Amino acid sequence: QVQLVESGGGLVQAGGSLRLSCAASGRFFSTYAMAWFRQAPGKEREFVARISRSGSNTNYAGSVKGRFTISRDNAKNTVYLQMNSLKPEDTAVYFCAASPLFLATMRVSDYESWGQGTQVTVSS
Repeated sequence: QVQLVESGGGLVQAGGSLRLSCAASGRFFSTYAMAWFRQAPGKEREFVARISRSGSNTNYAGSVKGRFTISRDNAKNTVYLQMNSLKPEDTAVYFCAASPLFLATMRVSDYESWGQGTQVTVSS
């Protein structure tokens, strides 16, 4: 199981930007599809973005499409989430996740490794 550590969260005003990073351990980072999820207080964990093993394919939740960009650097064992035009509704703990599945989806159950989460707070 790959170990994941998120960083880059913080407090930002609405309309601002943040870039989250997820550092992975091990030599087999490129064999995992990677994703970002988020969880707001009192709500279930929800899918945000996914990127394939090679980085050639991405998909996003409708609520963040056009504002967030997921990317990865396999040489650095790192996945990123660039978040622009942030809204108060984006406030949540953001989690990095890894899946060994070839067709990993937006479902939490597809992912076997999770980071500890990083808090993102967007204020008006």
